[in-house]
Amino acid sequence: MSDIIQLLPDHVANQIAAGEVVQRPASVVKELLENAIDAKATHIKLIIKEAGKTLIQVIDNGSGMSVTDARLSFERHATSKIKAAEDIFQLDTKGFRGEALASIAAIAHVELKTKQEEDEVGTEINIEGSEVISQEVCVTPKGTSISVKNLFYNIPARRNFLKSNAVELRHIIDEFHRVTMAHHSIKFDMYHNGSEVFNLPITNCRQRIVNIFGGKTNEKLVPVEEETDLVTISGFIGKPEYAKRTRGEQFFFVNNRFIKSPYLNHAVNAAFEGLLKDKAHPSYFVYLTVDPKSIDINIHPTKTEIKFEDEHALYAMLRASIKHSLGQFNVAPVLDFNRDASMDTPYEYKSKTAQTPTIEVDRNFNPFKDEKVSGGSSFSGKSHTSFKKESAGDWENLYVGLESEMTTIKSTENDFSSVEFESVEVTGSLFETDEKKVGHHTTYQLRKKYIVTTIKSGMVIVNQNRAHQRILYEELLRNITMASAVSQQLLFPLVLSFTKKEIELLTTVKEQLENTGFVFGELSPGEVEIMGIPSVTSEKEVAQLLEQLISDLESEVPDSGFSQTDLLARSISKSIAVRAGVELASEQQQYMVNSLFACTEPTITPNNKPTFITLTVDEIDKKF
Repeated sequence: MSDIIQLLPDHVANQIAAGEVVQRPASVVKELLENAIDAKATHIKLIIKEAGKTLIQVIDNGSGMSVTDARLSFERHATSKIKAAEDIFQLDTKGFRGEALASIAAIAHVELKTKQEEDEVGTEINIEGSEVISQEVCVTPKGTSISVKNLFYNIPARRNFLKSNAVELRHIIDEFHRVTMAHHSIKFDMYHNGSEVFNLPITNCRQRIVNIFGGKTNEKLVPVEEETDLVTISGFIGKPEYAKRTRGEQFFFVNNRFIKSPYLNHAVNAAFEGLLKDKAHPSYFVYLTVDPKSIDINIHPTKTEIKFEDEHALYAMLRASIKHSLGQFNVAPVLDFNRDASMDTPYEYKSKTAQTPTIEVDRNFNPFKDEKVSGGSSFSGKSHTSFKKESAGDWENLYVGLESEMTTIKSTENDFSSVEFESVEVTGSLFETDEKKVGHHTTYQLRKKYIVTTIKSGMVIVNQNRAHQRILYEELLRNITMASAVSQQLLFPLVLSFTKKEIELLTTVKEQLENTGFVFGELSPGEVEIMGIPSVTSEKEVAQLLEQLISDLESEVPDSGFSQTDLLARSISKSIAVRAGVELASEQQQYMVNSLFACTEPTITPNNKPTFITLTVDEIDKKF
């Protein structure tokens, strides 16, 4: 039998490696930004076209590369970060595997321009599908500029799996956020299709978070600081009252590298225990600094998961430090009967020194000095009101005409001919209406959760929350498609704060939201103004409704118009449907039952859960 095992060609091996490294345009952005940071750049510019499908360009002012390094950077397993296997456990840099540029060059057109500071000219390399097309000398500023064009041009199957431009741009912005928050000492710019998306100057950690997520974020942040032999914890957590139904603003950084850790996330949630509403998630931006030898960052291709040497101790320290911050800044209640919160020093005045008050004295003031004033006397320099005593000499004028009025009253006191009595219609007993209704109720509410009603074959038990979801879902779909929703105008417009990414999401469904009854005012980079809301919602539900909608849009990521409309109707109906535990009047119960069975699909909710069950007389008889 002939030999069947063979070595793969380099370009095929690179394409297979690209499947791990490059999943979508956001993966390329992450790798290129991390390379620029490792080059010790102080200003990094990211340029995107068509959500990275056409162009991803990263320009930095870092150290640059020599002619030999520029050529070697596109070879497999070529890296400047490690020389031995032991170096992997002492890393303080980003990319170290040496596969990123080789994998990117295998599936795209890559153009590299780089120059070191001491060189007079730089190097330009053009690669297409792992094949070097040209390498020549060029004039370029210090640093590196790398352009990735036509991603997946030679793998059409992978390109077809990419989502819409709006979805891919959101993933790119997510990666941009993760990198920029970890490196606030570097200036970042981002452009998409020629327009500026972010301009982040060099600043401190808190201001970088505010620049990314909007000015209203500043008032939501509570600082966290803790230093131990095992770990140094710093960063910020969000106040409990600003907790959202989405997990968008949750970030862990270990040695300035973004990670995902459900275990540490549980520690944060445990610290917020008892302070959050149901299904609310706190915001946090936590930076952990540990010994590189105590972690393994090489357990995942994207390096977003880390294995810690002592997870249990880290869990306890993180939970304790967050609890301490919540108590220190009066966010969490404390059990101290002798403590007066009004006597605490505010956080912003903690490091300020006390100022000595100044006293001004009017040395010319004399309280015993008399001055002649017409109509009375007053103190010098003081405002006063003069009270003039009225003369009582004409007191008889008060009683003029009183005698004639008394005579008229006495004459009409016993004359009832002109008195008219208000007619009162007799309606019978006060409880007559209720007595008529006794025995005619067709519905009954069970445990404020189910509506029980009868049919010919037995009885029906309706889940009021699921039934209302189905009713609202079909009503919203009808309003969106026919644009016939009724809107109630607000006397005072609602102004809600969202991040740029969340506003981009709302912009994609703005037209459908307007068809449901929303009326939008100004959509600024950090705020949304709402002038009107659907008639089926209340003003206090709007913020929660939009947060839930954003969460659903992020998780389900619809592309086509129909699925987007369907998702919008499902999300809104789920948010505003009547909950279990709400008591309904008999008329409301009857209306819900009638409306449910008037739906085109009354048996299931929009998420395919049953809305009611039936019990026939035979089934009830069997119970006896």
